[in-house]
Amino acid sequence: MKTLALSTILLAFIGASQAADTVPLTTAIPPEVIEGTPMPINVKDLVPAPKVAPTLNVPAGTALLSKGKKVTSSDDFPVVGELTLITDGEKEGGEGYYVELMDGPQWIQIDLGQTDSIAAVWVWHFHSQLRAYHDVVIQISDDPEFKTGVTTVYNNDFDDSSKLGKGSDKPYVDSRYGLLVDAKGAKGRYVRLSSKGNTSNDSNHYIEVEVYGSPAS
Repeated sequence: MKTLALSTILLAFIGASQAADTVPLTTAIPPEVIEGTPMPINVKDLVPAPKVAPTLNVPAGTALLSKGKKVTSSDDFPVVGELTLITDGEKEGGEGYYVELMDGPQWIQIDLGQTDSIAAVWVWHFHSQLRAYHDVVIQISDDPEFKTGVTTVYNNDFDDSSKLGKGSDKPYVDSRYGLLVDAKGAKGRYVRLSSKGNTSNDSNHYIEVEVYGSPAS
């Protein structure tokens, strides 16, 4: 009985210590602005738009790393907007807040400036109209070409049509709450996000991407 009691106390202490080392990740959520006539979203295993902001505990001391950082893209000349909008901190859903890339498979890439331990990636594609984006893949690497040392933290490309690997994450309806991805401390300097059109049209959009973490030890 004494051994059991001591074990219980030890487990409780470890649990409390681990809880003290993490904090809930929070961010400013943009207001809801739904415009236009909704288009049908015919996607298998679709996760509906959330009613509340997602939650995730991250290591204490986790900070926003991506604000104002350089963004590059597979589309050198976006159809709408400038790539700087993706890390400017503005998440509104209307005109002037988003970047539109060409049709088909496209990616955007954030250079954090150094190798970091990444706790989470929070992304807003386009939330002023309900839609789902195809083949959303989020990867982290120290290689700017993403040929070596690549860690994939999110992938809903179920059939590998974008040739980045077959994913098991479910497609989701984009909303003002964005997509919050647990990066689980993956290390890298560059964060690349890929997509291949959406259920309303074939274009690719980004309003904001937030990368959270801390310098890699």
